[in-house]
Amino acid sequence: MNKEIKKLPNSEIEIKVSIPFDEWKKYLDQAALELSKDIKIPGFRPGKAPKSMMEQRVGKDNILQEAAEKAIQKTYADILAEEKIDAIGAPKAEILKLAEGNDLEYKIITVVIPEVKIKLWKDEIKKINKKFSAQGGSASGGKDTIKDEDVNKEITKIAESRAIFITVNREAKKGDSVSVDFKVLRDGAPIENGTSKNHTLVLGKGVFIPGFEENIIGMKEREEKKFNLKFPAEYHEKSLAGKEAEFEVKLNLVQERQVPEANDKFAKSLGKFENLEIFKKNIREGMEKEKEMQNKEKKRSEFLEELIKLAETELPEILVKSELSKMLQEFEIQLSQMGMNLEGFLSKMSKTQEDLEKEWKIQAEKRVKSALILEEIAKEQEIKVENKEVEDEMNKTIQYYKKEKDLEKNIDLGRLYDYTKGVLINEKVFEYLESL
Repeated sequence: MNKEIKKLPNSEIEIKVSIPFDEWKKYLDQAALELSKDIKIPGFRPGKAPKSMMEQRVGKDNILQEAAEKAIQKTYADILAEEKIDAIGAPKAEILKLAEGNDLEYKIITVVIPEVKIKLWKDEIKKINKKFSAQGGSASGGKDTIKDEDVNKEITKIAESRAIFITVNREAKKGDSVSVDFKVLRDGAPIENGTSKNHTLVLGKGVFIPGFEENIIGMKEREEKKFNLKFPAEYHEKSLAGKEAEFEVKLNLVQERQVPEANDKFAKSLGKFENLEIFKKNIREGMEKEKEMQNKEKKRSEFLEELIKLAETELPEILVKSELSKMLQEFEIQLSQMGMNLEGFLSKMSKTQEDLEKEWKIQAEKRVKSALILEEIAKEQEIKVENKEVEDEMNKTIQYYKKEKDLEKNIDLGRLYDYTKGVLINEKVFEYLESL
């Protein structure tokens, strides 16, 4: 078999192949056998008729074509393996010469993983490491200092999240939770969706139009009140934007928000903490870890931004489209977690899927380029992961899915292996960059 490989623009290559007849004629019998399985010839079982009879029934050209396709499929796969060509997508094949007794000649054009050239990247990565080291913080190897006031603010947030509401017999004030019946009217008639019973709101949160909560402050239980307010000019319901309306409100309930005091008793109520100081220590450690992760992500983001600037590569459209597809799948998962679906979101936003893909294209290109850069550095620095590392990490994922009903059976182990291996290699590449 003779082959000629030529580089083309846009990360494509052309492979021209010539296979002597003695090498590819074996595929003729395979093709005849394959085609004969679907044809009934009197006196013969399926697939047992002589080749000459098969040629008469299905046509010699059809057998040649089938044989050529089998030969191309096998030899193309062999060439990719021998030449270590990273082909992506479906190749375009063209038969140049096909005749029994002659060499089989064909040509294939395929997209390949593009080459990446990054100029003087180590110097720039060292500069970023030096900058973070000068700033201090765990991303540079030191430990982040969390101030006492930051810890106290976090404890206050936790205490406020565990606040309870106690019914009181007094005028409503800012911070209280109230239950109200209300009706909104224009020209004496209730507006659409403008009536509600036992509606709960916390005064001061500003969830209603300006002036509504302020009018409730000072009211007592069972008190009724009427007042006029103007809807904001930018109000989402265009028919009401900038218009005045009458509000009829009855206050049903006033509840005072009581936040527990941050003391030893409060700390013990949260679980394993013996006192407030131990709880504060736990909060500080958690905040340090969170800040460490934030610094690490920020630093790695700067690595990628700088490497993208320095890298020269082509971005095949097939890779960008594949990345857009991944982004769409990720977005659909996010929407489902919020109780929405893609179709409903697009309808609400008056957009199409094509609109989203146009908006995301630059981000998709950056993601593809980042992946190619990390892969190139891994090759250059001979960064690898052992099969056991990949399998151990895969098992963690599989164990998680075992807890989720019906999800384990849907795992594609091949795809999971490739994905896990890629994640582990990328982590090692980042660790290498951080060590420079």
